Parts: sequence; structure tokens; C-alpha cells
Amino acid sequence: MRIDKFLWCTRYFKTRSIATEACKKGHIKINGSSMKPSKDVFLSDKITIRKDQINYEIEIRDIPPNRVGAKLVDLYRKDVTPKEAFENQELLKYSKDYYRKKGAGRPTKKDRRDIDSYGDEES
Repeated sequence: MRIDKFLWCTRYFKTRSIATEACKKGHIKINGSSMKPSKDVFLSDKITIRKDQINYEIEIRDIPPNRVGAKLVDLYRKDVTPKEAFENQELLKYSKDYYRKKGAGRPTKKDRRDIDSYGDEES
């Protein structure tokens, strides 16, 4: 089975064309090397998927005949993603919450005082 079809069948991507684009951009690696969307996958291949700033690592257990339901996905792949990948995502989420949201307007007087006092503390 083609890699883009496998990723679509196991519900890593919503459409097959999105999976194809991810392969073309180099977000999908089979056994450590980037592949074209037409590359065939086989049992026990290790696939690395870069999605939402997380590197998912999976091992193929079986080839699905067609797109499978969400509850049956674990029959066809084994997720071996390290927990550190998800912890990094959590830290990134907290760092984004600190900054002002885009379009929130100009800084207020308090924001400017905080910026000025930040420069005074370093000196």
C-alpha cells in the first residue's frame, strides 16, 4: 500500500491529498529517510510523521484493506512516540499564552511600563 493511502486509512490525515502534500514537503519519513507519496509500506516499517510540531513515531503492524474506524486503528499500527514530544508541545502552548494575541491593538500604558522596567532590570 502507498504511504499516503496508509496514513489516510489509519486516520493520521483527513484526506489523501493532505497526506500526499505532507509527503512532498518531507514531513513523512520511512525508516529515517524522506519518501515520495507513492512509496510502498510494508509490515514492521517505522514511520515518522511531523504534524502540529510533534514527531509521531509509529510501527506498522498490518496493512488495512480500506479506511478504518477510529477504534480499529490500533490493530494496524503501534504508536511508539516518546512522551517528551508531547511535553514539548505543552511547554509551547504555555509560552504562546504569555504573548499578546494578534490584533489586540497597541500596548497599553501598563504594557509599556512593563517593557521599560524589563530593560531597567537588566542594567
